[in-house]
Amino acid sequence: MRELLFSISKQPMKANPTPKIFIYTALTCEAKPLIDFFHLKKDTTIQCFAVYANNNICLTVTGIGKTAMAAGVAYTQALFSLVQNPVLLNVGIAGHKEHLIGSVFLIDKITDNDSGRHYYPPLVFTPPCPTNSLQTSSKPQLTYLPTQLCDMEASAFYETATRFTSGELIQCLKIVSDNESSPVHNIQANLVSLLISAQLSTIESILTKLTQLAELLSPPESNEFNQLLDKYHFTVNEQIQLKKLLSRWRLVKSQNGIEFVYDTAKNGKDFLKLLNQCLNEAEFHL
Repeated sequence: MRELLFSISKQPMKANPTPKIFIYTALTCEAKPLIDFFHLKKDTTIQCFAVYANNNICLTVTGIGKTAMAAGVAYTQALFSLVQNPVLLNVGIAGHKEHLIGSVFLIDKITDNDSGRHYYPPLVFTPPCPTNSLQTSSKPQLTYLPTQLCDMEASAFYETATRFTSGELIQCLKIVSDNESSPVHNIQANLVSLLISAQLSTIESILTKLTQLAELLSPPESNEFNQLLDKYHFTVNEQIQLKKLLSRWRLVKSQNGIEFVYDTAKNGKDFLKLLNQCLNEAEFHL
């Protein structure tokens, strides 16, 4: 699977590529090693953001900050709105009080410092690197947190990405670029590129695992979906939610049925609420 995925990803870009993997970076220096590694070509027809792609992978350089990241994710995913179950990965640098420069972490909790909201990217596979929590702020943090990493984009990335795919397919990978011994003003573009280059195998491994998960999220059986439409009334928007939740159920619960929800729900809206609650409470084991 790994060899097939990334041999395809490195093929020359077709005239109208339909990538299923989407990588988002804030900085060009973060993106450059990935562009070279995956043989991505710049789409010169797009002016709003720097977008690079091949047949299987699309990378967008959004610019620094939450607003830029949210806009970049929304814009790119709208361009490829027909892609089912896209994989979205944010790759970038972050600061930490003590961790060594170059340390890499997959993020298991994101806190938005401005809104106070928390996000928990579901990890349904064994990550190839340690995990850590992260705090996103609108401004650079000059005082390092004792436990959390800090950046300026992750919360906006995750919140926006959840509008376009299942939460299990959205992850943030952060590489430590500064700490108390080497603060943020020491960061240079060439150093950032070197830090990202050193973690290309980790990034490749994560994308492989996420792609395998995306394949499990095939469209739900039409008979099950239609049975639910016959039993309950769903608005058009609720039908979209239903398809997404049934796909997640197939991933999380595998062959376990949802008959108990049938027996409990009073209407379509209640069914969606109960099914979503069951998914959020589930323990993930793959």
